[in-house]
Amino acid sequence: MKIVFMGTPDFAVASLDALVNAGFNVVGVVTAADKPAGRGQKLQESAVKQYAIAKNLKVLQPIKLKDPVFIEELKSLQADLQVVVAFRMLPEMVWNMPPRGTINLHASLLPQYRGAAPINHAIINGEKESGVTTFFLKQEIDTGDIIFFEKVAINENDTAGDLHDQLMNVGAQLLVKTVKAIETGNYTEQPQQQGDGESELKHAPKIFKEHCLINWDQPVHATFNQIRGLSPYPTAFTKLNDKTLKVFNATVEEQDTKLAPGTFLSDGKTYLKFAAKGGFIKVTDVQYEGKKRMQVEEFLRGMRL
Repeated sequence: MKIVFMGTPDFAVASLDALVNAGFNVVGVVTAADKPAGRGQKLQESAVKQYAIAKNLKVLQPIKLKDPVFIEELKSLQADLQVVVAFRMLPEMVWNMPPRGTINLHASLLPQYRGAAPINHAIINGEKESGVTTFFLKQEIDTGDIIFFEKVAINENDTAGDLHDQLMNVGAQLLVKTVKAIETGNYTEQPQQQGDGESELKHAPKIFKEHCLINWDQPVHATFNQIRGLSPYPTAFTKLNDKTLKVFNATVEEQDTKLAPGTFLSDGKTYLKFAAKGGFIKVTDVQYEGKKRMQVEEFLRGMRL
């Protein structure tokens, strides 16, 4: 069975590596075009491209997925199945091309958390479990029939980064299981919940900078969830001395406080904490505007509050 793989970030590399190590015939890899990055604005290859080149896999990097030249090159690979992991939305002419269809690995338990940022939103909402789902692509995003899913517990201090790494590895194994099932025809498709249950579904839209500003007016545990749900990327932040302070990790101190939300307390040496509803957020891992990321004790040594 000939497979074309589509993906871009590290999350997708684990799945591609699992397919290659399982002996599947990956005839092509589609990934994002090289982009300028860093101070020198040197062209940066995607994580998937770097892996594919190391494994001598054919790489396609279309700017537009409807480009006739790309479409013809994709057709020439004669894939039986296309596999999508952390890529962009495909036009129908692409996902409908292979005879066995196109499958996607999504980092949530569908139909919950459809969208671009399921890992972040699951943590932000204080979920106790998440998971990965494989499904067949159709026109509306993340709505196709489910093939398999695997649940994963979320611990109370897990960050989005922790959950990302766990789902990346569990997802890679689930994808291998899915492709094997499609190859043998040993699977049953399950339609996703629609219609009446739609109002109960939680969504995972793309996160923008305005969503990363810490809301000190909400209950202290909701603020804590916001911080860990955005860590390490795109990172929650607040203002301190009129500059941006990114917060990667923190702890919760539950207690009654009369202080206005967002008011900070510090001994200038060992702790820095901010008031929220029902307690304090004690920040432990931060990055001040123009500085490197550091533990709060190191940050306070060079800071006058």
